[in-house]
Amino acid sequence: MGDYADLPGIRMWYETEGSGDPLLLLHGGLCTNATWGGQRAELAAHYRLFLPERRAHGHTPDVEGPLSYQDMAEDTVAFLETVVGGPAQLVGWSDGGVVALLVTMARPDLVRRAVLIGANFRPSPESFVEPALVDALRPEGVDLAFFRELYEAVTPEGAGHWPVVARKVIHMWRTQPSLTAADLARVTAPTLVVAGDDDMMTLEHTVALYRALPAGQLAVVPGASHLVPVEQPASVNRLILNHLARDAVETMMPIRRAASRTAPGTAETAES
Repeated sequence: MGDYADLPGIRMWYETEGSGDPLLLLHGGLCTNATWGGQRAELAAHYRLFLPERRAHGHTPDVEGPLSYQDMAEDTVAFLETVVGGPAQLVGWSDGGVVALLVTMARPDLVRRAVLIGANFRPSPESFVEPALVDALRPEGVDLAFFRELYEAVTPEGAGHWPVVARKVIHMWRTQPSLTAADLARVTAPTLVVAGDDDMMTLEHTVALYRALPAGQLAVVPGASHLVPVEQPASVNRLILNHLARDAVETMMPIRRAASRTAPGTAETAES
């Protein structure tokens, strides 16, 4: 079911499904909740899903001025406080992963655990495998045709507003986010970083994200691209559910997670 939440500065569309502890699914840039088709049923069997559509995406109207991940993160914080009513698990894909990361940094009290799929912490020229790809994007171009169809099917502002939104998002990709390793070190929630082995983000950037998170874990899915939740939904769902359900990480030879040196072969449990 879907409804609107009146939040400061934005009227946000969201859907709910399932029962149990709250879990937010945060869609990618220029996407809608329709792109979570491979995850909704399985995750809703374990959690109460909340699927907000961000400003200028899907059913949620655009706002005056540019778009920013920071504003979207603040919208999400307001959504957690107003609609969810407290902390939740966060799963963000692509732009949704960036938003989840910013929320986790700003309001650790509202995030139990997080999963970031195909996310970046620096803008496209620094994090994308092919930085020129973003510069070549045009609202009317074939590369954005799929996203244009998603937008036109549900936007309350009419199909004619698509070029405005597309240009705003493309500009955001070129210039944001602009986080540092020191910023990421403030993330205290256990966070799983997921990427396809042929992702849009470089593997080096993904590894840097993982290494900067104090309680980070990393999963690189073989034979997958930036669309790994669509390409391999069963694998992604298993990764999500395992991470959200696990209280601690137990390994026999901890190195990165070792709180102190132990004798070889000794099992050690550390919070991840």
